[in-house]
Amino acid sequence: MMNEALHVVVVGGGAAGLIAAGCAARRGYRVTVIERNPRPARKVMITGKGRCNVTNDSTVADCVANVPGNGRFLYSAFSSFTPQDTMQLFEELGVPLKTERGRRVFPVSDKAVDIVDALVRYARFGGTQFVTGRVTRLLVEDGVCCGVELENGSTIEAYGVIVCTGGCSYPGTGSTGDGYALAGQAGHTVVPPRPSLVPLVVSTPDCADMQGLSLRNCSLSVTDTATGKTLFEDFGELLFTHFGVSGPLVLSASAHIRDMQPNRYRLTIDLKPALTPEQVDARLVREAEQKPNACLGNMLAALLPRSLIVPVLNAAAIPGETKCHSVSREMRRRLGEVLKGFSLTVQEFRPLAEAIVTAGGVSTKEINSKTMASRLVSGLSFAGEVIDVDAYTGGFNLQIAFSTGMAAGNHI
Repeated sequence: MMNEALHVVVVGGGAAGLIAAGCAARRGYRVTVIERNPRPARKVMITGKGRCNVTNDSTVADCVANVPGNGRFLYSAFSSFTPQDTMQLFEELGVPLKTERGRRVFPVSDKAVDIVDALVRYARFGGTQFVTGRVTRLLVEDGVCCGVELENGSTIEAYGVIVCTGGCSYPGTGSTGDGYALAGQAGHTVVPPRPSLVPLVVSTPDCADMQGLSLRNCSLSVTDTATGKTLFEDFGELLFTHFGVSGPLVLSASAHIRDMQPNRYRLTIDLKPALTPEQVDARLVREAEQKPNACLGNMLAALLPRSLIVPVLNAAAIPGETKCHSVSREMRRRLGEVLKGFSLTVQEFRPLAEAIVTAGGVSTKEINSKTMASRLVSGLSFAGEVIDVDAYTGGFNLQIAFSTGMAAGNHI
């Protein structure tokens, strides 16, 4: 057991910070968590649409594979605190869990607040103190971090400081990029932050017509036109917006786009994934035979949401007033191709403030992968999203927070 007089300051009361605090407290340290918000873990409250996808019940190798940038850096942390360890911890904290499609793990209650409350209980072990405030400077003397200075001018001395401030996505939750400034002040390299798990802006004049349309059963693929490679392909829910596309499927896809350039990436939506191209053609023939004098635009109401009809006809270069009995085989072929492959060209990510996760952050080259300790300044550690690591959807980003937080707390 460590000397109780040794004080640890955790900067940031999110998922990583609360885990780090609880872990350090259990090792006998006196712990203070400094959080900007009156209530900790605000970002956890909104994850998984308020249900909190707490982790993914997968192997360490799968976790690493789902971190597109610097995944190998996390191997030791994932191995020391696995998704199964996360699940056991929350069960022990009184939160029953369940596993859903894609091995995504949620609280049985479907309430993120249960995860937040459990994290706070874990962090409060041994009398951990919570201070509402903003850290503006690390106190570094002769290469050693010995405390922090707050916005109000007060200082707190510490034996160790763990920076867990998150990234700069969803700034309303407190993730405003403060950690990058603190790291930079300590001499660390900060990889420029960029959005990950973010809606996409696409180029099409029909976006306004489709705004608000949700497709719950479609498949989406992302192609890099510069290489011809398919980067992503999955099935699920997609939402059309005034600027382009969003929804779970698009957020997942966005994480696979690592080098955003206008017009480089193509989204292809299969609007009829349950039907083969031959079945789509047969359906078009049958509908046309049943309504030979109807306009094609009206006939398509049997196959598509109304707001999709004009965009689909435009993509197929077919006038909507064309009578069904006048539809040629070539028109039908083009229409079938669009139904099975409605194409959109990506222009850019939406702003970083709208991203679920921030890519970029404190360079992993300057952090010990086993302990999360700074390689440049003694007594300083990092955990969570402030580090240059980000993962795909499915609970992997929270697992990064838990594994790195536990590593930092265990190796003060």
